[in-house]
Parts: sequence; structure tokens; C-alpha cells
Amino acid sequence: MGDKSKHHHEHEKHHDHEMKDHFYDEEMARLQVELVKQQEWIKAKGLKVVVIFEGRDAAGKGGVIQRITESLNPRFCRVVALGTPTEKEKTQWYFQRYVAHLPSAGEIVLFDRSWYNRAGVERVMGFCSDEEYWEFLRSCPNFEQMLIRSGVILIKFWFSVSEEEQEKRFQARIKDPTKRWKLSPMDVESRARWVDYSKAKDQMFNYTDNKQSPWWVVDADDKKKARLNAIQHLLHIISYEDLTPNAIELPPRPHHGGYMRPPIEEQNFITDYYKNQD
Repeated sequence: MGDKSKHHHEHEKHHDHEMKDHFYDEEMARLQVELVKQQEWIKAKGLKVVVIFEGRDAAGKGGVIQRITESLNPRFCRVVALGTPTEKEKTQWYFQRYVAHLPSAGEIVLFDRSWYNRAGVERVMGFCSDEEYWEFLRSCPNFEQMLIRSGVILIKFWFSVSEEEQEKRFQARIKDPTKRWKLSPMDVESRARWVDYSKAKDQMFNYTDNKQSPWWVVDADDKKKARLNAIQHLLHIISYEDLTPNAIELPPRPHHGGYMRPPIEEQNFITDYYKNQD
């Protein structure tokens, strides 16, 4: 999906210097500690948190999600990235397959793309009818109000990236064998439909950006700043207290008595491929 016309602020961005690596690393480490504290608070208070990540292709959503989750307890923090709906799912109420992934008390669910697919790729690529599209725009605010009234904390991030920066990232993905999987035929098609995605995003915001469930726009031309700013905002929206328990003192290890373990030679160890790198 897209951002506004050439006069939109994202086309007027100027970054004097990229953030220094040492500052980014230190700040990210600090924020990840705070995320752990926040998760403990969410668990203790039985909160239900949904965070939606939407935006342009190659805007850096996955990188932010990775930094959020890598220090959290995966039993209480899940990433949901649904694929193309099955034939059966296409016959269901549109929101049905997303509802199945909503959090229980104490859980955080991060949607890497979400029900907003209908207002973006499905609209632009013609994967839904006009009737289905307009029904989504009418229904979505009501659906989200139902979630909020039920106690769900709903946070919606839109990652905004300029056309020039997106092109740089697409080119980088082509050159990097470990990132080529990130560039799908749909991404290539979106490259040619920049304006169409811009119109779709603007229309979506007109219907779904409101005081009860606002969109929070992340300037994502600088990936490092985008990650830090998004995490800072997440920490700011859900206030929390530090419930870190006191440090545990480990007692001395107990004696093993006379137990004799089987010969180590009977076990199948993998080859030490790096034995000469000690």
C-alpha cells in the first residue's frame, strides 16, 4: 500500500547522517530490556495486546518485528503472518481467520500484515470485488471497536518509505542471496503500481484512522531509526512497571553419587567442522 502524492512528506525526507552503529546497538539493547519488563507487566496484568505492522513493501516491518521478539518469551509473544487464504477460507467471514489468532490474557500478538490486506494488495491487484472492498472499509472500524471494547489493546503501525529508498532495497535484495526470497513477484508488481498503492493507503486511512484506533506512521527511510522509534512508541503506549524479580542465588550443585554414565563413544556426535578455528 502507499503513501500520498509527490508532495507527501515522505518524498521530502532528508537524512543528514545515518545513525552510528555503536549508538544503535546500545540503544537497541536497552530497549529490548524494557520490552522484557513490559512483557512481564502484560503477563502479570493479563493484558491482551495486538500490534499490526503494515506499510510499503521493503519498508522494514520484518526487521522491527524481529528486534521486538528476539528477547521476549515466545510462549507469550506470537508473530502471525498469514499466507494466501485457502478456498475454504475465502468462503468465510473475512475477519474469521484473523480472529483465530487473537491473544488470550497475558499475550502479545504481532501481525506481519493483517486484515488490511483487503484494503491494500487485494484492492490494487483485483483479488477482491468492489463490493467486498467497500464492505471491508465499512466493517473494519466496527470490528476494531469490538476488539477494543473486549479489552484488546490494538496498536497499528504504518511504515512509510520513499520510492527512492524502496528501489534501493529492492536492488539490494536482488544482489544478496540471503534476501532474494524477500522479493516476490507481488513486490515487483507493487513497484510498478506505486501510485495505485498510494491511493489505496490514503483511502484506507480515511476510513480507519480514528481516535479510538489510530494509525501510527513510522518514517522508515532510515531502518535503524525506524526500529528504535517504533519500539520506543510501543513502550510508550503500554505503560508498565518494572516487575523484575530479585536475582536468584544458585545453590552448589549436588553430588551425583555413584552413577556411571554410558561410554561417550556410544553417542553420535556431529562432526566438528571448525575444530581448527579454536
